Amino acid sequence: MRASLIPTSWGPILLLAMAGCVPLAAADRPNVVIVMSDDQGTLDLGCYGAADLHTPNLDRLAARGVRFSQFYVGSAVCSPSRASLLTGKSPSGAGLEVNAPRNPGHAGLPPEQVTLAELLQAHGYATAQIGKWHLGHEAPLRPVDQGFEYSFGHYQGCIDNYSHFFYWVPPNRHDLWENGREIHEEGRYFPDAMNERARRFIAANRDRPFFIYFAANLPHYPLQGMAKWREYYGGLPMPRRDYAAAVSTVDDQVGRLLADLAAYGVLDNTLLVFLSDHGHSCEDRAFGGGGWSGPMRGAKFGLFEGGIRVPAILAGPGVPAGRIIASSAMQMDLLPTIADLCGIERLPARVEGSSLRPLFTDDRPLRDVMYWRMGERWAVRKGPWKLLVNPRDDSGRHPLDPEADRVFLANLETDIGESRNLAAGNPEKVRELIAEYRRWLHFAPADLEQLPLAWRR
Repeated sequence: MRASLIPTSWGPILLLAMAGCVPLAAADRPNVVIVMSDDQGTLDLGCYGAADLHTPNLDRLAARGVRFSQFYVGSAVCSPSRASLLTGKSPSGAGLEVNAPRNPGHAGLPPEQVTLAELLQAHGYATAQIGKWHLGHEAPLRPVDQGFEYSFGHYQGCIDNYSHFFYWVPPNRHDLWENGREIHEEGRYFPDAMNERARRFIAANRDRPFFIYFAANLPHYPLQGMAKWREYYGGLPMPRRDYAAAVSTVDDQVGRLLADLAAYGVLDNTLLVFLSDHGHSCEDRAFGGGGWSGPMRGAKFGLFEGGIRVPAILAGPGVPAGRIIASSAMQMDLLPTIADLCGIERLPARVEGSSLRPLFTDDRPLRDVMYWRMGERWAVRKGPWKLLVNPRDDSGRHPLDPEADRVFLANLETDIGESRNLAAGNPEKVRELIAEYRRWLHFAPADLEQLPLAWRR
């Protein structure tokens, strides 16, 4: 199956060309494959210390490249995180701070944003989106409108992996699409369908550089892992049992993807990225949460470490093997890193990330301060100190006092679990971090309204 559709939104690509970023002879550029899992816990891979998980393919991938121990996503929910990945910006810079709506409508990643797919396409890449989108459901917000020549998957936040229906809130609706057209493959296991489409795309484009954004529907609920993994983990207690089966299913998908790249002779010239979109879910739909963040507090929806620190691996041409990078890095750094490794010098306007390539040889932080905002919640980190405003912790590891903990200060060097609120004993540090937050590019005066009056002065 060849990528056959031309994107209907050529504006960003033409702007790149006018700026001198015209397509180049790309024979020597590496292919790019990004695998994004969904709702995967901070440490939920064997190579991150999860002794009860069998993840041999991702563990081998980490051994072939670099593994990040402090990798942060832009948000603790799906859509803003994906927007950050594809634009190289914070969710605020990408124009999407909340999840795309559950009902169809004109809301999602703004069409004027230049995506990684559009950037690579402008340099001769074939582009494919396979799996979860969750950045808009109608034109001009679909994958085929945002630089992907080929698209297969679902537009909503999750689907049943066999019926391909979205059951989150009524009305229940079918959600499986190919190149912008609804298709029906009832009973077909969605991870298998994803791998089949990826294999076809690789086969059709093996003689030119290609980009595949391979976004899994797991371990997001419904936790429908492959039968062999459900059997393998039969002795684990719930909810870890079904969650583990879903994680190993994603690892199995990665193994098949790597095997197809090798079969078509392109594995050695393929840059591979793996990461989760945010931390594990503790929702009722996930049976209260089977994910693991080790000593770190928090989960999906919150800005504690367990919500925004994720497993992340980078391997392929230009990436050293077997290196663990301890310096903090951010999801928005991936677009400029990929561009750097692909020999693309000119980036889209207002990209906020920085290439991670310097960390391959000199493990020193790329930035002094990091910022997050999710509606009424925001956080800022400077060095080991981290300030959270209106924190949320669905993991239930430590109770939060809605008033006393409304401004929460932690020192990650001495308390990686963010178990103690140090704000009362360190008022000057709180004020210093508030001042840092006010310097952020996307700071809004309304953010200060989330602070108690005593901290606004």
